[in-house]
Amino acid sequence: MRLPSLHALNCFAAAARHGSFTRAAQELALTQGAVSRQVAALEAQLGVELFRRTRHGMALTAAGAQYAARVAHSLDALARDTVDLVGRQGRGQRLQLAAVPTFATRWLIPRLPALQREQPRLQIDIEVRTRPFVLADSGFDAALFAGTPQQLRRWAGARAQLLLHEQVLPVCSPALLPGGAELSPGQLAALPLLQQSTRPDAWIQWFAAQGVAAPAAAAGPRYELFSLQAAAAVHGLGVALLPTLLIGDELACGSLVVACARPLHGQRAYYLVRPDDVDDAVLDGFADWLQRAAAA
Repeated sequence: MRLPSLHALNCFAAAARHGSFTRAAQELALTQGAVSRQVAALEAQLGVELFRRTRHGMALTAAGAQYAARVAHSLDALARDTVDLVGRQGRGQRLQLAAVPTFATRWLIPRLPALQREQPRLQIDIEVRTRPFVLADSGFDAALFAGTPQQLRRWAGARAQLLLHEQVLPVCSPALLPGGAELSPGQLAALPLLQQSTRPDAWIQWFAAQGVAAPAAAAGPRYELFSLQAAAAVHGLGVALLPTLLIGDELACGSLVVACARPLHGQRAYYLVRPDDVDDAVLDGFADWLQRAAAA
């Protein structure tokens, strides 16, 4: 089948995004008639009505809405691939990495200068992803994922390399500890407990491991990222249950202190996830460095 032209697909994607030929034309620096003709030609080539003309303008058909989402994804991927190709010229090797945000900012990036000294021609591009996805056709070479062995099953067509096990510990601002003394689990249960929205049962599990009843264990303000939760704890908003490997700087400078020295060793760990059937020497080198950095 003869594929539609990029010009026609760009016009269609812009019209679908704006819901208007006029606004699409303004974005693309074309006339409204030119956009309309390109979309009409696309509909004729495909034999499918993409827009439904109404008294108040135009609206996507069901088929048009599905096609618009796929075209937008494909055009974005093509743009990324083009930028990536241009960016690689004369710049050596490059890896596209998806990563959970706080682990990337607080653990990985501080160690990248060491990688740069060891592999000066390697460039690491990082984008945030918090949940499993299909690596194939995603544009990513690998992903850094935090989760349980059960959650690893959601990575279709991929294999995982264990990097670090996770240990969580209750921490807070020194202002919440009168006299600097640590609190018992029972005393901790009476304080505001900062929650992680992606781990709603974290405090429940911690109190259960201590054998302490805490009816309000799931109450308290919720934060999507560990970095937000850590900032809230630093400013005295409550006690946070955080992975110790992500808050080394705060513990070292004293902006956070251990509220109760009873860590919880859970099933969660940090992994490098990569396509199962792809052999890549550049990725192998990065994985080897990452394993050594984790061991250190």
